Amino acid sequence: MTRLLHVVGARPNFMKVAPMLRAPAPAPVTHVLVHTGQHYDVSMSDAFFRDLALPAPDAHLGVGSGSHATQTGRIMMALEPVLDAHAPDWVVVYGDVNSTLAAALVAQKRGTRVAHVEAGVRSFDRTMPEETNRVLTDQLADLCLTPGPLADANLRREGIPDERIRAVGNVMVDTLLALRSRATALDAPARLGLSDTPYVIATFHRAGNVDDAATLCEIVAALARLATSMPVLLLLHPRTRARLTSFGLLGALGDVRLMEPVGYLETVGLVERARLVLTDSGGLQVETCVLGVPCLTVRSTTEWTETLAAGTNRLVAPNASAILAGVAAIGTAGVPPSRPPLWDGHAAQRAVAALLGVSSTR
Repeated sequence: MTRLLHVVGARPNFMKVAPMLRAPAPAPVTHVLVHTGQHYDVSMSDAFFRDLALPAPDAHLGVGSGSHATQTGRIMMALEPVLDAHAPDWVVVYGDVNSTLAAALVAQKRGTRVAHVEAGVRSFDRTMPEETNRVLTDQLADLCLTPGPLADANLRREGIPDERIRAVGNVMVDTLLALRSRATALDAPARLGLSDTPYVIATFHRAGNVDDAATLCEIVAALARLATSMPVLLLLHPRTRARLTSFGLLGALGDVRLMEPVGYLETVGLVERARLVLTDSGGLQVETCVLGVPCLTVRSTTEWTETLAAGTNRLVAPNASAILAGVAAIGTAGVPPSRPPLWDGHAAQRAVAALLGVSSTR
């Protein structure tokens, strides 16, 4: 029996591991789930475990916050004895967070095979810590499980041989398609009094946007201006709330409605009915693409170029005039939903088949 040890640590990972744990397997498999505790806030972790019906982790490392180096080092030290105890055939890592790179390093040095789910995704912006995590993890991985052809091409340019590359699709889309009806049934907009009202969903958490006072001030100014014409819901990441407070910007938000982070189902329910999403999140770029919701990504680059090609997503600079101009350019027209190749809800099944050395027939 093949033993797969899955390492997760932050909210984006939870949406990716969920379908992997439930995917039909062509041969017997045992799953071991390890939570590093990189996201330790209840609203950032426990609520997602509940919504996604994830099992309790077999190990919780509890590493908490810290600098990139501190967090990565703590994860590596805490994970090594867990790998010794479980002796997995594969360590499976997800996305681009510090837990991803830390687990790949520990497994590779221990001689355990590494599989990277969402391999080959690139923004080509080395100022983003996530980009460093992606590139290094792919170099370490024995098997790069990619979301599609663009990621495959990125890996080949970096010298990854074809035998280590397998296009399986986007596991985030598996989760979205599986749970969308449950999210819709919650009718989250109605609970907020927004049943028949166009509204904007906004989320920001990346260091480049929230750690610089001048940049965050520009984003706040744009949100406050938008809130004079339609409701704006700002889903507050703990990091963003801390920066808004320390920079004295909470009062500048005007009529913007502040919301604590909500669970996965409520987030999807709000996003699918939104007039527009303003974000710097990679996951929301994918979800709005599939849901057919216009998205403005407040960044100069994106790792999800498929969403740009689909026309559901546009990049805008982090200043008030650019953001407002981007909103005006969208106007009142919606965007058609798009599913790039292999974004079909069966990515996890193909990924598990690849790990077990069996070609999927889908």
